[in-house]
Amino acid sequence: MTTQTTDIPPAQGDEKRSWLREHSELGVCALLLALGVLVLTDALTMDVDIAQRGPVGPKTVPVVVGAGLLVIAALLALDVLRGGRGQAETGEDVDLSEPADWRTVLLLAGVFLGAAVLIEPLGFPVAGALLFWGAAFALGSRRLDRDPLIAAGLSLVTYTVFNNLLGVPLPGGPLMGVL
Repeated sequence: MTTQTTDIPPAQGDEKRSWLREHSELGVCALLLALGVLVLTDALTMDVDIAQRGPVGPKTVPVVVGAGLLVIAALLALDVLRGGRGQAETGEDVDLSEPADWRTVLLLAGVFLGAAVLIEPLGFPVAGALLFWGAAFALGSRRLDRDPLIAAGLSLVTYTVFNNLLGVPLPGGPLMGVL
């Protein structure tokens, strides 16, 4: 007695999995599409004061970014469906058999969290200098004569650009009167 099954033959199931594997970049397209829709939805439902100054308002950049994400998602999907494939990563020498460097990751996370906590009481120039110096130290630099000076200069330039040139107020802390 023979029984017949109505299941998909293995060849067809394998073909479907193979097609999905060959077109896996479509997942990136779906992510870009979802992100573009989210950005556009948020931008178009944003509450904006009618008395804005100038032709460019707070909706402009999010609308441009959201539309750009949709266009890139569509162009990438079209390229993938036409047979385009991404190149394999060849830029880095990463030995995947080596364990992760958790010490560096934890040091960087601690430096970042410390700067976030210290930015209000000490101000951005001091907290930013500690952030830049701590990040350099965590990543392996041990130049105690040079690193603090570079970190302080970078922090002051960043503070000046954001606070004075771009009009984004950053907390100055105790140095507010000096800067």
